[in-house]
Amino acid sequence: MSGSIAELLSTLNEKDILDLVKRRLNEGADPLAILDEAREGMKIVGDRFSKGTYFIPELIFSGEILKQVAALVTPHLKKGIGERGKRREKIVVGTVAGDIHDIGKDMVVFMLDISGYDVLDLGIDVPKQKFVDAVKETGSKVVGLSGFLTLAFDSMKETIDSIKQAGLKVKVMIGGGQIDEQVMKYTGADGYGRDAMEAVKLANQWYGG
Repeated sequence: MSGSIAELLSTLNEKDILDLVKRRLNEGADPLAILDEAREGMKIVGDRFSKGTYFIPELIFSGEILKQVAALVTPHLKKGIGERGKRREKIVVGTVAGDIHDIGKDMVVFMLDISGYDVLDLGIDVPKQKFVDAVKETGSKVVGLSGFLTLAFDSMKETIDSIKQAGLKVKVMIGGGQIDEQVMKYTGADGYGRDAMEAVKLANQWYGG
């Protein structure tokens, strides 16, 4: 077995990456560092998808590997990262309508959960009204919209517009492969994150954590 976690994930080497993660954890490695390396691998996968060298099957498979890595790491993580203690503020998260990618979203949900938040995961291809209904039902003050493809930008904008039109006072973060400050301004979001840890930082900031 050779290669880093990022390299093994980016080349979809399922067996070797899981063996390496187990060994690293047994050696006392920082579980967050392992997740960060896995995130780097996912970034490479996303870049290859954008360039046309990887396709939907590779995206799906890499996401499945990431879930297995997360399952191995989870028992080694302490609840309440960021000194959040037992506070369980609610956050609504989902991939917007027209986009079926859940890789980044799942990582965000995972990191928010271990950071002490009560996360409602709406899944993929979520209609804007479903976000509105979820905010009303949960009383959440923070919403996370995920989208991997550029076509998701309009869905994000429409979803945020619907939330505002419903008179809901929430903070909205967006994230995904092509998200930047320009997209944030276009959609009307309050913030954006390049990775799951940035999503946690935004949530902590908005909830006063």
